Amino acid sequence: MRVFQFTEQPYPDAWDKHQGSLRVNLPNRLLDPVHAADLFHRYYDEWQLADELGIDIMINEHHQTATCMSATCVVTLAVLSRITKRARLLVLGYPIANRPDPLRAAEELATIDVISRGRLEMGFVKGVPQEVPVANLNPVFQNQRFWEAHDFIIKAMTSHDEPFNWESENFNYRQVNIWPRPYQQPHPPVWSTTGSKPTAEKLGRLGYTMATLGTGYGTRPIYDAYRKGYMEAGRGAPGPEHFAYLGFVAVAHTEAEARRIGELVLAYPRTSGIVHPPFRNPPGFLSVHDNVRILRARAGRAATPRMAGSCIWPRAAFRI
Repeated sequence: MRVFQFTEQPYPDAWDKHQGSLRVNLPNRLLDPVHAADLFHRYYDEWQLADELGIDIMINEHHQTATCMSATCVVTLAVLSRITKRARLLVLGYPIANRPDPLRAAEELATIDVISRGRLEMGFVKGVPQEVPVANLNPVFQNQRFWEAHDFIIKAMTSHDEPFNWESENFNYRQVNIWPRPYQQPHPPVWSTTGSKPTAEKLGRLGYTMATLGTGYGTRPIYDAYRKGYMEAGRGAPGPEHFAYLGFVAVAHTEAEARRIGELVLAYPRTSGIVHPPFRNPPGFLSVHDNVRILRARAGRAATPRMAGSCIWPRAAFRI
């Protein structure tokens, strides 16, 4: 099992001043640049310690929010690729659907892979709904943009003999020939996140590492869909390295103390998603399948107190 040191690089001092939204329209006057600098240095110091201890590193990217000051994962990766020595550097995720220029993304990621001497792992994600307005995009075409950008980046990283042209619905390029090419061949390992079975099956066919976040009882059918796609592509059963799960865990000597700490841990995901309703789910961002899944999950949480926040889960729920 692999373990990653992860922080969203938040600015916690703005939490109690959000007035209904921690994302998109939270005034940046609530941020003190001097204190933000101290926080950034603290986060990098923690990552350097993780590197010294043999723990891998995971970062992410979000925009216009106090929950994550990492507005560009490329800057963080560039710094980490030079100040760390051993840790694998995973970005989960890189919202390539929001990027206007996937060629620039391919060049930057390849450069980071070279500087880090082959320690980069690329986690491509569609992004979160509240950042669609920030990117000035139509949410209906978000999924299309994601897969076009994905296909282009992979082709750019694996084409070495001559330039190529690219034409698709959202991106058009002439004479693509990235320098430098990636350190890892044919390209750095690819991850992606999902909570839906159709996407899980597609990720399985591609053989990527699939990550889920807090899917709880719904995790097993998602993993089964991945296995189905993986084996239909002509492979054997996927190993554990193809599955990643970000859960919230509290460890203590007694159940009472674990519950107390667990409530503090859960306070972060409960509050970090505070955003004004118009930004929560733009029409067309999610598929009908995903909207149904989310509505069913909400109904289940409302009906089952255990699902709503308890940090004690039956062991059988995680036999995946």
